[in-house]
Amino acid sequence: MPIKKEPSGRRSVEVQVEVPGTPEDVWRAIATGPGISSWFVPTTVEEKVGGNTTSSFGPGMDSDGKITVWEPSKRFVAETQEGPGTVATERTVEAKDGGTCVVRVVHSWFASTDDWDGQFEGHSFGWIVFFQNLRLYLQHFRGQPSAIVALSAMSNDKDAWGRLVGPMGLADASAGACFATSAGLPELSGVVEIVSPPQYPGLQLRIEQPIPGIAHLFAMPMGAQVLLTLRLYLFGDQARAAAKKVEADWRGWLDRQFPSQA
Repeated sequence: MPIKKEPSGRRSVEVQVEVPGTPEDVWRAIATGPGISSWFVPTTVEEKVGGNTTSSFGPGMDSDGKITVWEPSKRFVAETQEGPGTVATERTVEAKDGGTCVVRVVHSWFASTDDWDGQFEGHSFGWIVFFQNLRLYLQHFRGQPSAIVALSAMSNDKDAWGRLVGPMGLADASAGACFATSAGLPELSGVVEIVSPPQYPGLQLRIEQPIPGIAHLFAMPMGAQVLLTLRLYLFGDQARAAAKKVEADWRGWLDRQFPSQA
């Protein structure tokens, strides 16, 4: 998304999505630790002004913030310390007709140069994808107990994405198609929900087996290598128990499929 620049030096980028649910439903999904962890990354939230919030993107990659505004079912703001200095992230919920709400996220900061604009434009595209997870969560799994399995692998292979999704039968995936992994792979079956553009390889799947949930796969170039990520959001009373086996099975397969980086 384009960066908005003001004469004062304030810069901001905004992303929004319309999702099903009441303001209270949507608030629980975007402003509580269990809710956010059901579609984003593992997150904790102290639900008050002055409270802390932490989102974990992986080992050693925590994002810590301090809540400065807390208006339940409407709006909250958390401030973090990042490259340009203090960055305020505002999340709002606006009720619409027909049982839906608009969720907005606005990142804002002050800067006199364009040095950090590219990074925050990248943040905005990331939010678009995670908001697709949010919509699927609210449509199909709202309020259910959840567990997240987050795995990754590095590859030097130019066709790393193909090596990840090809064996799963998802190389030519199209939205609405059913899929199921074949023998030799961990069990995974369901429906393809979203296929990202080829320049940003990614898939979002609504899974039925081994347990109902959402699978999010994507590839990200990192210099000469490619980071491959597989996140599974599992739901229901058996989610936590199932997550241990799911993680072990997929970790073993990724290590075999990308042995040079295991």
